[in-house]
Amino acid sequence: MIISIGSDHAGFNTKKIIKENLEKKGYKVIDFGTFNEDSVNYPLFAFKVGESVVKKESEYGIVICGTGIGVSISANKVKGVRCALVTDENTAKLSREHNDANVLALSGRFTPIETNLKIVDLFLKTPFANGRHCTRIDLISEYERNH
Repeated sequence: MIISIGSDHAGFNTKKIIKENLEKKGYKVIDFGTFNEDSVNYPLFAFKVGESVVKKESEYGIVICGTGIGVSISANKVKGVRCALVTDENTAKLSREHNDANVLALSGRFTPIETNLKIVDLFLKTPFANGRHCTRIDLISEYERNH
């Protein structure tokens, strides 16, 4: 499985650890940066990750900034992205089961790295539940196509 990942300076260290962990587990990771802790603008990295997912260059994306809020807003501007800001294991699972999220947003400052690693693992392993959730995903996709 191919995962795209990107962060700003506040998420850089978290991104580095998550990337290393994913590669140890056998995932291929496309790293869109940033590659150090110099101040950068988070939307640029979130857009790249989102576009990678929509173009099917990667199956899922992970975006990280200080809070996770900025990258989640930015990634969701990419048509076809369903980005979920997740801070705990329960919402990691539900973001996939109920929302078929294809991009995961994380906080590099407020969520402990151990929790973020568990979130990533659950996000990648949890399938979409289909059923009644398909109607909701279809409504989102239809709105997106028409606006």
